[in-house]
Amino acid sequence: MQLFNFGSINWDHCYQLTHFVRPGETISSDTYQKLLGGKGANQSAAAARAGAKVFHVGAVGGDESQAQSLLKELGVDVSGTVALVGAETGHAIIQINQDGENAIVLFAGANHGLTESQINEQLDKAAQGDWVLLQNETNLIEFVVEQAKSRGLNVAFNPAPMDKDLTLKVLPHLDLLIVNEIELQDLTATEDKAKAEAMAMEWSSNLEMLVTQGSAGVNYYHKGEKQFCSAFKVDAVDTTAAGDTFIGYFMASKLAGASVEISLKTACAASAISVTRAGAIPSIPAHTEVEQFIQKQEK
Repeated sequence: MQLFNFGSINWDHCYQLTHFVRPGETISSDTYQKLLGGKGANQSAAAARAGAKVFHVGAVGGDESQAQSLLKELGVDVSGTVALVGAETGHAIIQINQDGENAIVLFAGANHGLTESQINEQLDKAAQGDWVLLQNETNLIEFVVEQAKSRGLNVAFNPAPMDKDLTLKVLPHLDLLIVNEIELQDLTATEDKAKAEAMAMEWSSNLEMLVTQGSAGVNYYHKGEKQFCSAFKVDAVDTTAAGDTFIGYFMASKLAGASVEISLKTACAASAISVTRAGAIPSIPAHTEVEQFIQKQEK
């Protein structure tokens, strides 16, 4: 099976700070990096590093070439990525505090320039049973879901940033929904964890669902049953790509036919390794490193 990721491509402008900037405050950063990122690119890179065949479908600015080259070097097929004349490549301003937590300001740019013809052209390359992966940093989400399902493809959606109305609208057509705890609360309109989980259980009768819980781990729901995988304990440096690394690795394991238990453990291990390093894509480990990490943890 193959993975077709309709996702964002950004340049991440990363600033290491003692604390997040407060309203009206100006502070200096001792460390700055410009790195390739975006939830879409991060997840494509992670899935490719995990061994999956990944087609990234997206858009960049008209004078951009470095971003595609970097993804290609990681093993991602970027033939479905277009350069839009007059548009700017998407970017993010990322503050990283001393605890490794982040605060992000996002500019979509060319990521909102996908066209229906581009989408159909790429989906025509897929075979029945292949997977389509989406985040909420690009446009035409509903159209992609509709066209993917009409071709007999499986659809996974990570609705970040959260758009409740859009997510509920496409929910009946999804095969896998991936959210974090806060996004689940937004989606269910409740901060009551028990009520939110009850809704997740109900939805899982028709699809698989992952709810990530940061350093605690992840819950998997399917057909009214719940499976929990605890996170590996590490010293976090930068959590920017933790969720994206988890998703990419989980999808790759799923495509390879691994069990849910193995897929969760592998994805949690990859995510744990990623937070011990700075940056988004540069922090994503190779599959061999993940295997060695798991073996070491199990000794």
